[in-house]
Amino acid sequence: MPLTLALHAISEIHFGASTRIDGNRLVVNESALRDIVLQDDTLAAVDFALTRPGESCRAGPIFDVIEPRAKAAGTGADFPGILGPPTTAGMGTTHVLSGAAVSVLAEMTPDPTRTATGRLLEMSGPAAQGSPYAALCHLLVMPHTKAELPRQAVLKAYRFAGLRAAVYLAQAALDREPASRRTFEPAGPLVAGREGLPRVAYIGQIFSRQRKPAADEPILYGTNTEGMLPVLLHPDEWLDGAVVPSLNSWFGGTETYFYQNHPVILELYERHHARQIDFVGTVATVAGHDNFDRERQCHAAASLVKWILRADGAVLTKYGGGLPHADLAETARLLETMGVNTAVMVSDVSRDRRVESALLFNVPEVDAIVYNGGNGTEYQIGKVDRVVASTAELSALLTGPLRVQASEILGVTNQQGASRMRALVY
Repeated sequence: MPLTLALHAISEIHFGASTRIDGNRLVVNESALRDIVLQDDTLAAVDFALTRPGESCRAGPIFDVIEPRAKAAGTGADFPGILGPPTTAGMGTTHVLSGAAVSVLAEMTPDPTRTATGRLLEMSGPAAQGSPYAALCHLLVMPHTKAELPRQAVLKAYRFAGLRAAVYLAQAALDREPASRRTFEPAGPLVAGREGLPRVAYIGQIFSRQRKPAADEPILYGTNTEGMLPVLLHPDEWLDGAVVPSLNSWFGGTETYFYQNHPVILELYERHHARQIDFVGTVATVAGHDNFDRERQCHAAASLVKWILRADGAVLTKYGGGLPHADLAETARLLETMGVNTAVMVSDVSRDRRVESALLFNVPEVDAIVYNGGNGTEYQIGKVDRVVASTAELSALLTGPLRVQASEILGVTNQQGASRMRALVY
């Protein structure tokens, strides 16, 4: 059963007496939404706010962004393994509120050692022009957790609050005819009628073991990836809720919205549909925490691409900081020695802007490298008419003016292709 996205265009969000879609307007019953989010007994309260494109508004720190989506009855579970049973994602019909987003705000800066503000949602000004999120209508969710919870429990509460809110909003579309539908053409290693086309696979890191996941951290079908070997996934599984970011998602600039609209997978699908390539499948992997783990992961990922997917070429992306570069490079090197052409995407997360810091590998066989920018861009962001934050202290901090790096503006930088930034040599 192929995946069909039933797309409902949303250009406005308002609060009202009932949750419904009225033309391109999404009306949300705030009380009903609160009841859905407060199913989690680790939450003491939750607040909501709305913001629209072009508004002089700043919100943060942002924990996650989710596109509202809900499965049609009988076609699978919403975020399987997390909100629903661990059934296979990527099949049947998923209703999508295109143009809308649920953005979860944290009550704390995720990592004060790296940034005082966390990631900010800018809805106007020069920084907003660099972020695709500024073009969306956002329902802002501010969960307030009970006192003295461990940090990981707080972050997990944020994750569930955002996902539950996103599914609830999209369920308003289940009985409506969508504006359009998108059904993905069959892809996989055994699809007939595509002989003679170059066979291309995708390898995506979904976690880096330079940070240890919490025991109950949901990443892949609700599991934390501990002990995981590279695994084959259908492309549609990525797009339909099988993968969500680590609870420490600020590191690497990945949001749930990114996976739902994975730019590399969607680009490969476009080329597959145009019969430029045969998109034969994907491999989800993690970056190792030592040399033994790295060697095991890289050999396993390369073998799946070569011998199971029988690919002629592979696109590879990384997750997190500098250490995952090594896994990326070694996997690509192994594939090149096996006769599989590779293209890798990298970014520079060094802070000193020196080439010695940015050049994290030099492998002659891996010579098709896409560099999608790093920390070299900064913004001076001024005061705005409205600041949305979970606490008065954060509101005061975010009022501005502020000097921030590009990585602190939500959606401007992304290590896996969802970025408008590019690197120039001059």
